[in-house]
Amino acid sequence: MKTYHLKPFTTPATLASDPLARKPHPNSPAARSAAAVTDRIAPAPAMPPPLPGSRLPAPRSPGQPLPTAVVDPAQPALKLGLDVHLEFLMAVAQRDHAAPQAPRKFTREQLVAQVRKWVADGLSVFCVQEACGFGFVLHRELVAAGAQSFLITPIALNGKRKTDKLDARALCLRLSRWVDGNRDELSPIRIPSETEQHRREGTRRREFLTGEIRRLANRGHGQVAEYCHVKLMHRWWGPRNWKKLSDLDPWVLAVLAELRELILAVEAQLIKLEAELIARVKDQPRPKALGELTLVTLDAELCDWHRFGNRKQIGSYTGCCPGEHSSGGKRRVGSIDRMGNGRVRALLVEAVWRFLRWQPGWKAAQRLKVKLTSGTALKKKTVIALARQLAIDLWRWRTGRCTLAELGWLPA
Repeated sequence: MKTYHLKPFTTPATLASDPLARKPHPNSPAARSAAAVTDRIAPAPAMPPPLPGSRLPAPRSPGQPLPTAVVDPAQPALKLGLDVHLEFLMAVAQRDHAAPQAPRKFTREQLVAQVRKWVADGLSVFCVQEACGFGFVLHRELVAAGAQSFLITPIALNGKRKTDKLDARALCLRLSRWVDGNRDELSPIRIPSETEQHRREGTRRREFLTGEIRRLANRGHGQVAEYCHVKLMHRWWGPRNWKKLSDLDPWVLAVLAELRELILAVEAQLIKLEAELIARVKDQPRPKALGELTLVTLDAELCDWHRFGNRKQIGSYTGCCPGEHSSGGKRRVGSIDRMGNGRVRALLVEAVWRFLRWQPGWKAAQRLKVKLTSGTALKKKTVIALARQLAIDLWRWRTGRCTLAELGWLPA
């Protein structure tokens, strides 16, 4: 069969036109006739019947697309760059492609009311703000007011001069170019639902409580080392070890008793919380070396495994991809970029070491077996590469694309 390579002509009219406007609708007569001609020339091969006992392939999920702007040519656009603070917000507005207006200072309630008024006047309002520690309250209020709101990863907006007004102006200009079609200007993030936020907060609260116990315990170690020149045993607040501390100075023992009371109270909360977290995945199958708390934390941090459409997306989310500085014929690969979820990355690296011990048949590790037996430096780099691959394998397993046996994993 001959193969024809068609080279389209690039003219000013072609560059200025909208490619989607020239593409026929899938249900249009032109599209149906073209599909009929294609089927006559090269009919699609029939799918063979599945073999007895074989597993049907899981349906491929297209993934959840990131937020995009919906532009209505019939409505004038108003773009808002927001520099958000807890007490106030600095906003810079731009109507269509005019020059940005002067910065204005709002409270949260004033901004939402003003956006609601602009929408009532027939404007398409687009808002952008950087993701920070204020959650998604303002975003949801702006969406409820009728605006299209977007959150982006924090970026360096200006040079050596940084003010709230300059940041809001830079965000507004970037938003204008992004709405016009330049997708490299902004990187909108996925907004989790309130239910996903609450599930994620449970695992993060566990991390907080664990840190508080460690901090209080270290305080006790420091007090005894300073005033008694004695080393405390591990978990000195436990019932058995606490009886052994009766010989300490009474003043120091009183300080430890107060710390012990706080530690026991926090531990009670931690035990209750961990029981609630484990109940989420109690009856679910899981591979050996992947604990229940690790699995529930990964599920909570990723919110939805189906949000990723391919292995490249989940691999880059971990931040375990190598940095690169290449030019011409030279290629230099550096350390990982760490441009992802740090909690997920730490869990994956810890899980890889357990998988190397308890999952000898893991196919990904078998391919890198030679590097794992090399020196310490190369072994650590290989573990980072396996952490990225482990995220991909977990994504394939959690989305039904493969089974534990196909990955070479033993069930727990």
